[in-house]
Amino acid sequence: MTQIEPRTVQKSGRRSRAFRLRGAEPLEFTLVLLPLLAMVTVLLDTSWAIFAKSTLQRAVRIGVRTGITLTASQMATGACLTDTVKSTVQSNAMGLLAGSSGLARIKVHYFQPPAVNSSSAATDVSANSDGDQPGNIMQVSVQNYSLLALLPRIYNWKTAADTNPLVIQGVYSADLIEPASSTDRPCVGTAP
Repeated sequence: MTQIEPRTVQKSGRRSRAFRLRGAEPLEFTLVLLPLLAMVTVLLDTSWAIFAKSTLQRAVRIGVRTGITLTASQMATGACLTDTVKSTVQSNAMGLLAGSSGLARIKVHYFQPPAVNSSSAATDVSANSDGDQPGNIMQVSVQNYSLLALLPRIYNWKTAADTNPLVIQGVYSADLIEPASSTDRPCVGTAP
């Protein structure tokens, strides 16, 4: 009868254990990778939506600030206030409102505030030629903006990927039009 040295048993035991665990690494990698990719996808799409809405909100705020402080002498020759505000919003939207379809989503309204101690609502004077009177309210908004997801959403393997856009219902900003001399008021233009 031959005796086996203890070292030989340990070496062969290690080899057999390593041989048995050889296929576990790819399986563990796969089990970790799929949930990780799902979480990264959700994080990217959520971040994209937050970025887009914040960008649109900033653009309408800049548009309002520009519109309430502009005078006729500061504007380009022949330009009206509404068109100038819309182009300001479009240029500050970082390409989200590009083209004529993006410009059509921008709305500019003018409201006359109610009298002091009145509980009535503000009156929409957007169609009036004097809607940009000092003390009136200018409201700029972007409504029903469709934002496509960066990656399609997959809920399960049995249904097709969801590629429907996220619709941002609206972003709004409003402020009082600042006083200017009556001769230095720009034309209102076509509103909204």
